[in-house]
Amino acid sequence: METPAEHDGRREREMARIGRFAGHALERTEIAAYIVLGALLAVTAVMGIFGAASALWAALLLHADLDALVVAIDRMLFVLMVVEILHTVGVSFRSGALVAEPFLIVGLIASIRRVLVITLESSQASQPGKWTPETQEQLYATMLELGVLGLLILVMVLSIYLLRRNRPAEYLAP
Repeated sequence: METPAEHDGRREREMARIGRFAGHALERTEIAAYIVLGALLAVTAVMGIFGAASALWAALLLHADLDALVVAIDRMLFVLMVVEILHTVGVSFRSGALVAEPFLIVGLIASIRRVLVITLESSQASQPGKWTPETQEQLYATMLELGVLGLLILVMVLSIYLLRRNRPAEYLAP
């Protein structure tokens, strides 16, 4: 007959075995998810590059029309964001840990992308003969958005600086 201590020991060994099995299964699932996500992001980046090239070609055909250039720049910056996200997935896959800095860089690129698009779009609204009460309201809303984006960019740059400054020695590049 089994004593209570032996029963508890057997139970603990069984729970440890189940825990190891679950840990391995979750690790394999995580690796599979990274691989699938990386492949999807790679396809998105390639498609984005073709879309950006197409938009740039259209802008050239339209003799550098400002609307077409805004679309081309927006698509190129989108591709840059996708590539940075792909890099983030790669870093997370290799290190096995979630690293904050690449996400901040993606946010920084997205914010700068939005600032550029807003600036280019608002430059058209300020042309002579296009000034109406609606465009004035739009300009105020745009200025507010640009102010918030500027503050957000400043916070992200400061965060990236602090992360790099306080990075442990093992993460520094050779």
